[in-house]
Amino acid sequence: MSARQGQLHLGAFIYFSGHHHYGWRRPDSGAETMFDYKFYRSVAQTAERGKFDMMFLADLLYVMGADQAAAGMLDPLTVLSALSADTEKLGLTATVSTTYNEPYNVARKFATLDHISGGRAGWNIVTSQLDTEARNFGRSEHPEHGLRYKMAQEFVEVATLLWDSWGDDSLIVNREAGKFADPAKIVEVEYKGQWYSTKGTLNVPRPPQGYPVLIQAGSSEPGQQFAASFGEVIFTAQQSLQEAKKFYESVKSKLAGAGRERDSMKIMPGLSPILGATEEEAQRKYNELQELIPPEAVVKLLSGMLNFDLSPYPVNEPLPDIPDPVQASNGMKSRVKLIMDMARKDNLSVLELGRRLIGARGHLQFVGTYEQLADLMQLWFEEYGCDGFNIMPPVLPGDLNEFVDHVIPVLQARGLFREEYTGNTLREHLGLVRPQLHHFTKELSHK
Repeated sequence: MSARQGQLHLGAFIYFSGHHHYGWRRPDSGAETMFDYKFYRSVAQTAERGKFDMMFLADLLYVMGADQAAAGMLDPLTVLSALSADTEKLGLTATVSTTYNEPYNVARKFATLDHISGGRAGWNIVTSQLDTEARNFGRSEHPEHGLRYKMAQEFVEVATLLWDSWGDDSLIVNREAGKFADPAKIVEVEYKGQWYSTKGTLNVPRPPQGYPVLIQAGSSEPGQQFAASFGEVIFTAQQSLQEAKKFYESVKSKLAGAGRERDSMKIMPGLSPILGATEEEAQRKYNELQELIPPEAVVKLLSGMLNFDLSPYPVNEPLPDIPDPVQASNGMKSRVKLIMDMARKDNLSVLELGRRLIGARGHLQFVGTYEQLADLMQLWFEEYGCDGFNIMPPVLPGDLNEFVDHVIPVLQARGLFREEYTGNTLREHLGLVRPQLHHFTKELSHK
């Protein structure tokens, strides 16, 4: 097979003061400034200096474990709106839940972000995870996993119809004729579904990108089906090249059934690198981070994710038999399956499993040199395990700076990553077409 053509896509995924749950304890972390806009501005400008396609902000609608771990998050859309004035090219992606919002509000906010950023907005579509979130919004329990995806499909369909309620050339602004807009090109959306309905017109004209880039993070079967309908970037957790290739082909193969081309979706697994100029330096940094994780935190985290109380069991022995944890989960089913597969494949103790999970939350964790990381990224790309990566720095801001200063130049020297931006919008960075009116609605009608 000939070498793959093209270049990697990269997202800088920002989560608390880093993706390692206890990396905040490192003296060089930015934990004290997590709620300070200047922290995000600095990180975004570093990502733009590295020519990343986008900065990707996480969001959780609950607080958990604030006594020991970093907790609490600023609203991502508000932060990214401010960052639009302090960056020029970097894509700005916000995580927003379909389960605890309404389509009109979300469509309006993303249209606004796309306008003020000049076409750099992306929406990471999630359905949330926990009953804790449900209670924050006055509900007794979180909707069932499969139901959430059905609701999300309807939610996103309504949002795209609202973005399409203004034609691309509907604004006239003719002062002499007294015509602000062409009424023939502004339509009223009338939609009544099983879970959502709307009747009216969005009060923001169609976004510069048509739609913000639609990003989806589920890897379960319902998540893959949802991705085939709407996903333009897929954020996934994969632990091996073999599994990544299977996932890549599985999701891409579903696109034809939705009337879509294979290149209309980019698959970008999470990758959390612990780096050093030498293997010894990287391993030392890894060991120091892992020692920051208390055993009781491991037990609490795994018990919650697996819906099974592990406190009576020895932490230095393998997981006990747990009756069908994937089926029992109403959160991230694909992540629970990954955890169980990881434990069985490597015969990990409870402590080893939990520390590995806490280090990168189930995503691929790499420990090694800059060249070795570039080797791995090149292999996954050339073997069609991905179209790029969401880089998940364990500790911010230092680990993102290290990646930009030492790994990006290696990728550029190999012709695997851009040296300069060639476009202005996030769609241009990712090589995605600008959708015409009712783009996804037409595709859905093929099914």
